[in-house]
Amino acid sequence: MLDLEPDFWRSRRVLLTGHTGFKGSWLALWLEMLGARTFGFALPPSTTPNLFGLLALPTETFADVRDREQLEAAFNSAQPEVVFHLAAQSLVLPSYKDPVATFATNVMGTVNVIDVARRTDCVRSMVIVTSDKCYRHVDERRPHGEDDPLGGQDPYSASKGATEIVVESMRRSYFRPYRPDGHQARIATARAGNVIGGGDWADHRLVPDIVRGAAAGEIVIRNPDAVRPWQHVFEPLAAYLGLAQQLCETGCQVDTAFNFGPDQEDERSVMAMAEEFTNRLGSPKLKVLDVPAEGREAEVLRLNCDKARGLLDWRPRWGFEQMLEMTASWYLAHAAGKDLLELSKQQILAFMADSPY
Repeated sequence: MLDLEPDFWRSRRVLLTGHTGFKGSWLALWLEMLGARTFGFALPPSTTPNLFGLLALPTETFADVRDREQLEAAFNSAQPEVVFHLAAQSLVLPSYKDPVATFATNVMGTVNVIDVARRTDCVRSMVIVTSDKCYRHVDERRPHGEDDPLGGQDPYSASKGATEIVVESMRRSYFRPYRPDGHQARIATARAGNVIGGGDWADHRLVPDIVRGAAAGEIVIRNPDAVRPWQHVFEPLAAYLGLAQQLCETGCQVDTAFNFGPDQEDERSVMAMAEEFTNRLGSPKLKVLDVPAEGREAEVLRLNCDKARGLLDWRPRWGFEQMLEMTASWYLAHAAGKDLLELSKQQILAFMADSPY
């Protein structure tokens, strides 16, 4: 079972890139609750409000993964045993507007992180977070498995496919057991489905768009018939934590790529998701408009997670209804001015109590 052992994480030195983002902020809080010594490396938050600020998380380093000199300084200061690499340009539509920055951040940023890590003796495990959009779509009816061809019809997806190729190349070129005299660290990549949860205010994401629309009196969505593997943000974060631990403890067989997504019965179209979430917010009469997409996106994304089930004994813990309930309750608490740090900790504890982690 992909267990989280408190004794493993207590006082463990961790470097977390992207700690100011939506997923990164939740992971930083979780690591704090586990007792890890976490060092952050990221750009300042890109939205107002933002989860990082609302939780009053430690700043550590505001910097860019494209800046190798600052990255080297961060590794030298943190001396991490575990590295989580989440820093990225993480949205499809902005990748159409600025493909150069998207490729530079997602591909060369990852090259920088791995190359600096291989020159840092203390690093033992690395989890590189990519995306379920890293696959080249051949048959949208079939769930993607980790051995499917990589690719992407938009710059963001292509950058994530390229990142996966970079990780495999670096792993085999510089790390054990592929190179007998290589670095000790084990590296895995994680390809998660579409995540939702409290504290996301990014543009061009469904839940933040709905929350903003609820306040404005009208919700505008794009691509309403698209099907996505929706899951609560805690699902992949728990997987990242458990995977990093296993990379340190066993290494072999798990230093590879893994999909983390929901059970197929929890898939929903964008329209179905929007309708159910607006009901949870108490705004069932909001007008939902279909607007033309600004760029092409896959109509259907599905993940085959048999590999994670087999090698890691990983399972999603929260179904669709509980995912919606936890997400909606967080945003409603925010609107009511409640203590979000305490609520966020309670939600993490509830997830851990509902699962073997």
